[in-house]
Formats: sequence, C-alpha cells, structure tokens
Amino acid sequence: MASLAKPVKLLVLPPSPPSLLLRSPLRRLAAFLKDRTFVDRVKLFDANPDIIRAFAGTGISLMITVPNGDIPSLASGRSSAPSPAASAWVATNVAPFYPATNISLIAVGNEVLATSDRNLIAHLVPAMRSLSAALAASGFPLIRVSTPHSLGILSASEPPSTGRFRPGYDRVIFAPMLDFHRRTSTPFVVNPYPYFGYTARTLDYALFRPNPGVFDAATGVNYTNMFEAQLDAVHAAMQRLGYGDVEIAVGETGWPSAGDPGQLGVSVEDAVSYNANLIRLVNSGKGTPMMPGRRFETYVFALFNENLKPGPTAERHFGLFNPDLSPSYDVGLMRDSNYAPAPSSDSWRWCVATADASAAELQNNIDYACGSGGADCRAIQDGGACFDPDTPRLTPLMP
Repeated sequence: MASLAKPVKLLVLPPSPPSLLLRSPLRRLAAFLKDRTFVDRVKLFDANPDIIRAFAGTGISLMITVPNGDIPSLASGRSSAPSPAASAWVATNVAPFYPATNISLIAVGNEVLATSDRNLIAHLVPAMRSLSAALAASGFPLIRVSTPHSLGILSASEPPSTGRFRPGYDRVIFAPMLDFHRRTSTPFVVNPYPYFGYTARTLDYALFRPNPGVFDAATGVNYTNMFEAQLDAVHAAMQRLGYGDVEIAVGETGWPSAGDPGQLGVSVEDAVSYNANLIRLVNSGKGTPMMPGRRFETYVFALFNENLKPGPTAERHFGLFNPDLSPSYDVGLMRDSNYAPAPSSDSWRWCVATADASAAELQNNIDYACGSGGADCRAIQDGGACFDPDTPRLTPLMP
C-alpha cells in the first residue's frame, strides 16, 4: 500500500454500472484517479476486460471478482492442483492484462454465505484453493485470493469480545478458509456497514461523532464507533478458532448522501462524517482496540452513484464522484481541492433534432433525458450557459 500520509487510497466501482458511470472514457477515468486523486486501489464486482485494460500502466491495483455462479466449476478435488476451469479463468481474465494492469487480489464470489446456497458454500473454499493454484501455475504467485463476507457470518457481535461465527459454518467453512488465508498470507475480507445497523439511538456511534460509546466488560474497552467494534467482533470470532493472526481487509463500506424523505441519518453531511472519519481512521495506522497497530486494506463504496439500481433511494446515492469526475462532496480525495473538470470532446455529446420531429416530441425527449435519463441539464436551465435561445430544437444535452 502507498504511504499512509495520503488521505485515501481505495474505492469501489459499483456492481451494477449506472448509465452515468462510463460516459467518461475508461482510460480517462483511470488517468483521472491516478493523476488527480489519492486513490491507489479499485475494486470491481466482475472481471470486465475493458475496465481492467483501462488501468494498464497506471499502477493502480485492482481487485477483480469471480461471479458466484462460476464457483462450483472452479473447485478442484485436489487441494494442491487447479481445476481446468480455474486455469481457463486465469488464462482469460488475468493473463492478457497482468502485469501491465496491477491485479492484486481476486475475490471468489461476493458474500456467498449470505446466499444460503449450499452448493456454492460447499465449493467456496475448494474454489479459492484451486484458483490460487492456477495463479501460481500460470506464473502469477503474487496475486492474492480471497472472498468477501457480510457480517451475517457472525452469530454474536455485541459487545465485540462475544464475536463468533454462525454455528455449523465455524469449523466446517471458516476454519479451513482461515487456514488457507494463513498459508497463503492473504486477507480475510469482510464488508462492515454501520449504515445497515444504526438506530436513532446509535446514529452518532455509527457516524464517528461524539457519543457515550458501547462498553465491553470483558476487555474493559469503551468503543466510540461502530466500525471498530464490527472489525473487532470479526477478529474475536477468528481468534476463537485460533486464527487471530490472519489479516483482515474491508471489502466495502460506505454511507449514502441522500435517502427517502424524512430518512434519519442520510444526508451529505452524514456521508461526509462517516467517510471522512473512516478514511482518517484507516490511514492512521492505529488499528482497533483488539488489533492495535494493524492496517486494514479498505475499499470505500462507491466511486459513482448507481442511478439504475432498484430499491430505496439511498441505494442509488453511495457515490463519491459525479459523472463529470467532480467530487460529490469533499472527504480529502483530490490532490487539488480546487479541481473542476474541463469539458472535452470526450465528455460532451450534442443531441440533434431530426427535421420532422415535432416540438412536443422534442420536449418529451428532453424531459426524459433530464429526468430518469440522468443527463446533466444544468446548462440549459434558466441562467445556464446554453439557456438561450429557449427552444427545444437548439437544446444541447450533456451525455
């Protein structure tokens, strides 16, 4: 990892790319992250070859992901040898790009235990071993293998010292998985989200704001933020199985900047409080009460809002950047805090009306583009640079 003097290093590209996400060409996005931000690692929820290729030569590390559905085929009956499917996966998704693109970690699936799919769960650790063997056999031994977990893997977590894995999974799944991580010096990846665990009473505790804290009588520690408490609960569970020495990484965490009307704790101010304090904590190198001095590879969700994602409004507002690559809000991401992206031939498209289109048809299309279509229409609104002449036929739209 880069120097901890830098305020942030790791961001996540959303798993369901919004229509706004890739309007800036991928190479421009990669160059922007390299040259204008402190980000040095990016997580992908797939192995999109165009995105992987775009990061070639930037030095930015990528975590790429094996789809959950591929897990059974990757597994091998022999723990020391790769399956043909694992070798093929490496040949297709790693070999053409590495080392020009710095693929540093491969996630085998995402939150597999949360699916309750017994077939996927049974094949998860064998698939991790098989993919690791395939990487070594292909000459890529430095690429790490892991799998991210939701905190649903814990049956107890508060106070943190009570942390333990769910019965039935602890010895059968997590003991061999943690043994794999110890032998390969790879991280156990978890996705702690205080956002999904706060109440009106614990909001300040979740947002790193002053609060009375949560006292753990077994350790004598008074926890004043939920993020550290969640990590220590995972560590306590690992320690119960004898694997407290295994590294922990944070596969994703974040806080939305907008939500449904009246939703408590969801605003730009709240998102800044969580993400800025999170970044400050993980870059401090101080660790947690149970893991002092440890550094946690931490991915902040997400680079962009997901305007096409279903569900509550907050699900579409975890992004730290706008489509024009300007920050959604300031958490110390930019090398130049006054950065404002300049329009380029890459970032603008002009919608030209056909000669036979009626004014009503044009207005309907503009209304769609400026609404659910997600176009940036500030320039054509009253007072904008392109407001005059105020006619649908001469309206420029940003893609």
